Amino acid sequence: MTASATPRAHRANPAFLRARLGSFLAVIPLGVWTVLHLWHNLSAFEGAEAWQRDVTEYAQPLAFFVSALVALLPLALHTVWGVGRLFSSKPNLVKYRFYANLKYVLQRLSAIGLLLFLGAHLWKAMLEPRLGRGHAEPFAEIAWMMRHHVPTLVVYILGVLGVAFHLANGLQSFAMGWGIVSSRRALKKLEGFALFAFLVLLGMGWAVLYALWDAGAGFPAPASMTG
Repeated sequence: MTASATPRAHRANPAFLRARLGSFLAVIPLGVWTVLHLWHNLSAFEGAEAWQRDVTEYAQPLAFFVSALVALLPLALHTVWGVGRLFSSKPNLVKYRFYANLKYVLQRLSAIGLLLFLGAHLWKAMLEPRLGRGHAEPFAEIAWMMRHHVPTLVVYILGVLGVAFHLANGLQSFAMGWGIVSSRRALKKLEGFALFAFLVLLGMGWAVLYALWDAGAGFPAPASMTG
């Protein structure tokens, strides 16, 4: 095989194409949607009406299904790809204690945590209220839970931490995997950008949790908690 034919064969490799698709879905639909979701949730600082308008209410029923499809379909595809990578990866942190290997292991561990966190979040915040009670999750309910139910608050604190790290590190891997950056100088700048993205995402997410926690002091316990 000639040198010119090798890159074409590499691009045609199914595993290579799956990796490209998986990283693309993680950044373009999911990454953008995650940032917008966090941004809209910051409306919690403005109160219940503003939060419900920006987060849970939709002008048309079709808008809800389109929004769910845009988020859930790429999430499902990325999850299938990611689970496959989890079973095929071989962490070597014990043998090679490098910073890059630590991030590699943390990315896989955060993926497992996010699989559990997002599953619970999607069920409790989106599906269960609409399918079981016929309406979106009320602001008063999630705010009260953040304030008075410590396990919920802890899960969300760790979940937001996992989302911030996984997405920021994924952006770095995406840029390297797609050949956007390659020089040593560019890679160093990319490392700084990934850290900045992590801190911004974490700050946005934890700010939302604080706003909900603070607002929870003004609401009574929901009926589901009082029996």
